[in-house]
Amino acid sequence: MPKITYVSADGDLHVVDVPIGTSVMRGAVGTGIDGIVAECGGNAMCATCHVYVPAEHAASLPEMTAVEDEMLECTVAERRATSRLSCQLRITEGLDGLVVRLPEAQE
Repeated sequence: MPKITYVSADGDLHVVDVPIGTSVMRGAVGTGIDGIVAECGGNAMCATCHVYVPAEHAASLPEMTAVEDEMLECTVAERRATSRLSCQLRITEGLDGLVVRLPEAQE
């Protein structure tokens, strides 16, 4: 099972086994990681699952959709070039070792 590392805004690391096909957001919510609110439940309608992905992992992620791009304009925390909605990132074998950083605020 792929391991995903969630780095909280204060630097705490949480390494989680996330099943293939599950979203990065569900991996966090299902294990009680603070910092991902997921108000809309993963429907790309709220931007409360905003994460920062290191540039070196960006190429292994699915392309951002227009809906995700639009929702990222609504984030509370600064949008960066590496911003993604974790609900739109489905786990594959190729994402084993993915690191996501959580912003200081989601809502």
